Amino acid sequence: MTDIRPRRFDLIAFDWDGTLYDSTRLIVRCIQAAVLDVGGAKPSENDAAWVIGLGLAEALARAAPDVPKEKYAELGARYRYHYLQHQDDLVLFDGVLPMLDALHARGHKLAVATGKSRRGLNEALATVALRDRFDASRTVDETFGKPHPRMLLELMEELDVPAERTLMIGDTTHDLQLAQNAGCASVGVSYGAHEPDSFDALNPLHVAHSVSSLTQWLLANA
Repeated sequence: MTDIRPRRFDLIAFDWDGTLYDSTRLIVRCIQAAVLDVGGAKPSENDAAWVIGLGLAEALARAAPDVPKEKYAELGARYRYHYLQHQDDLVLFDGVLPMLDALHARGHKLAVATGKSRRGLNEALATVALRDRFDASRTVDETFGKPHPRMLLELMEELDVPAERTLMIGDTTHDLQLAQNAGCASVGVSYGAHEPDSFDALNPLHVAHSVSSLTQWLLANA
C-alpha cells in the first residue's frame, strides 16, 4: 500500500558524528590523546564527549582549559594525527543507508549540518558512498559553528525550505540548540555523545534510542 500521509517536514538535516557515523568513541580518544601530547591534563570521557559537534578549535580549547593558546595549533595538529590513524575504521551506524533511502523515497530533502571541516566531511562522504544521498551540506569552516543558527539557516535558504518545515536531528545539545536558535523542530538521538537527559530543556519532538527507532518515528511523524 502506498504511503500517502502528507509530509510534516520538507527538509531533514542531520548532524554527522554520533548521529549517522559511529565515531564518538574515537573522537573522545583522539581528544584525550592530543591534550596529553601537548602537556595538558587528560580530559574525562564526559568532558571530551561534551565538546563533540563544536568546531575543532573551540572543542579542543574547551576540552583542554589548561593548555595555553600558543599551543592550540599543535593541539589541533595532534588531534588530526590521531584521528587519521583510525579514520578508515569508522562506519555508519547500522540502518543509516536504508533510513536515508526511505526518506528520499518519501520526497524529503536531506542535508548534513556538521562541526566537521569540509575536507573531513568530503572524505567521509566519499568513503561510504553517501555524497549523492544529500541535497546540501554545511561544515563548520564554511559558516558559524553550532549552536549559532547560521549553518541551518543557510541550508534552508539554499534548499528553499522555511523553518517550520525543517527538522534537525542530532546527538548533542549543540545540535538541538542550533535547531531552536534557527526556529526549527528537532529530534535527539541517545546513542551518540551527550546523555539524553540533557535534551529535555531543548524540547525535542522525540528522542530515538537507535537508528531503527529513529527511522520508524520519522516515517510515521515527519
